[in-house]
Amino acid sequence: MSDFVKHECGIALLKLKKPLEYYQEKYGSALFGINKMYLMMEKQHNRGQDGAGFASIKFDMEPGERFMSRIRSSKQQPIYDIFQKINNTISNEINKNLGLSKNLKLLKKRVPFLGELMLGHVRYGTFGKNSIESVHPFLRQNNWMHRNLIVAGNFNMTNVGKLFSNLVQLGQHPKENSDTITVMENIGHFLDDAVAKIYKKLKKEGFSKFDSSPLIAERLDISKILNKASKDWDGGFAIAGMIGHGDAFVLRDPCGIRPAFYFDNDEFTVVASERPVIQTVFNVKLNSIKEIPPGNALILKKSDKISVVKIFKETEKKSCSFERIYFSRGSDADIYKERKKLGYLLFDQIMESIKDDLKNTVFSYIPNTAETSFYGLISSVQDYVRNKVSGKLNQSNLDLAEIQNILELRPRIEKIAIKDVKLRTFITEDNSRNELVNHVYDVTYGIVKPSDNLVILDDSIVRGTTLRESILTMLNRLKPKKIIIVSSAPQIRYPDCYGIDMAKLDDFIAFQAAIKLHEENGTIAIVKDVYDLCVDSFKNKKAEVRNHVKDIYKNFTDDEISNKMSDMLTSKLNNVPLKIIFQKIEGLHEACPNHKGDWYFTGNYPTPGGNRVVNRSFINYYKGNSSRAY
Repeated sequence: MSDFVKHECGIALLKLKKPLEYYQEKYGSALFGINKMYLMMEKQHNRGQDGAGFASIKFDMEPGERFMSRIRSSKQQPIYDIFQKINNTISNEINKNLGLSKNLKLLKKRVPFLGELMLGHVRYGTFGKNSIESVHPFLRQNNWMHRNLIVAGNFNMTNVGKLFSNLVQLGQHPKENSDTITVMENIGHFLDDAVAKIYKKLKKEGFSKFDSSPLIAERLDISKILNKASKDWDGGFAIAGMIGHGDAFVLRDPCGIRPAFYFDNDEFTVVASERPVIQTVFNVKLNSIKEIPPGNALILKKSDKISVVKIFKETEKKSCSFERIYFSRGSDADIYKERKKLGYLLFDQIMESIKDDLKNTVFSYIPNTAETSFYGLISSVQDYVRNKVSGKLNQSNLDLAEIQNILELRPRIEKIAIKDVKLRTFITEDNSRNELVNHVYDVTYGIVKPSDNLVILDDSIVRGTTLRESILTMLNRLKPKKIIIVSSAPQIRYPDCYGIDMAKLDDFIAFQAAIKLHEENGTIAIVKDVYDLCVDSFKNKKAEVRNHVKDIYKNFTDDEISNKMSDMLTSKLNNVPLKIIFQKIEGLHEACPNHKGDWYFTGNYPTPGGNRVVNRSFINYYKGNSSRAY
């Protein structure tokens, strides 16, 4: 993605089922769990650059002994920072008492983080809050072991105000009006309530509070707690939690917007936001990794019992298609095939634009996430060439020169755009900063001729800022006959409200193009009409019923909006024609048939809160309000 977009967080949960001695003997280290968590978090580093956190729970500790530990970092390399500190802490304790390395029971007591249940989180901050207080996991402490709660998630709620109000109605006084605090306190309230009721029953049965601790763990019904806590949740989420005595859970939203996968055997249970992470770190087969079904919770009891329990009513699965296009690691077997298919399906539009002139067309891509789609595009070109060559060779009366020309027909593939990862736009003065931005991408000179079309594939175009300020400026220096920018994703027209940092309508170049077309066509009054509809929807409490912003686009074809984008961006070109081509919605669904969450492109939000957010976003745009809509 040439436009930088902050996106989703990543979670990793690991429960060890054997004593530490087992892992020491079999895998050569009592730090087996910590080491695996480090790898899982690093393998999901693509999901988080702003912060990372790690928490662990030790089983069966005596009163007065530390059983929970948490560490967080918002430094430049947060994952490395926290695990370096963990390892330094362990090394220092062992150096103080060399016998600890052989006495694992004593080592577990003396060393923080060395537990059986671990939760890790990598974070992208979508609200500009990158302080340590915003980094997961979040901790809700209590002197009653069963009431301690640690939470981390990949999520965003669209109705935080309502959830916050619910807590106040319960008598709470939350310290912050954020979705993370609100969700944690919501779960925590019903956890407290459930534990209190179990204590009361056990007391009637004659158990003391201390003696009843194992029975509380056994009787605690996590699914009931989650059912009550999540009743009013609206958003996309994969939320992981650990309870002080050793139970854990991962809850997924009913539409399956945010992903979560797990693997279980007799040694451990592991959960991660991405399937290949589990595959790689634990060297397990693809078909042994399962997806947590949408609307279900994976519940891990301290006793090693594992269950998948339905929490929400069944609804249509709308898993995020952007996961497949860009956010998830391309090493997943299915995602790899889907991205290739996205590229493959673009060929016909490209051929129409270059008028079948393959001989004078150079194909390239903007590194690095578009690379797999590029392979698919080139496969389509190769199929076209093979069919054309076969057709020609079947003709009679071909002479040697004609055969030679036919056999020379092939796609011209070159590395044209190269991102200078070392360059940082630290200059704040506008003119100097723009000059620096112009050089974020380098180009390969001497390959493209003035008679060549230049086709550049990107995986998506959001704001068009990087295209305008950097890529087109550099490509223009090559002086091609025509520049064709191709997006493997459809036009991004609507904000996301489920965890990706795309919150403002006027940031999108597709929206800007539609407004420009209305201005040119004399239909700009529709902006006020849509504003009035949005305002009325909030007054009548029907803001969740319909996405009124769709009206802005309804009178224009996809090609009209794409062509207007091209016009808006050609100011960076010196008389070089520019064409922008987008994936079609039908192509997206064909390539990603099981992930139909396409609200970015169609405005068809999977939850009522989505319509409320997009309508609020339009009101903000109309008023010139730069605040977020959620």
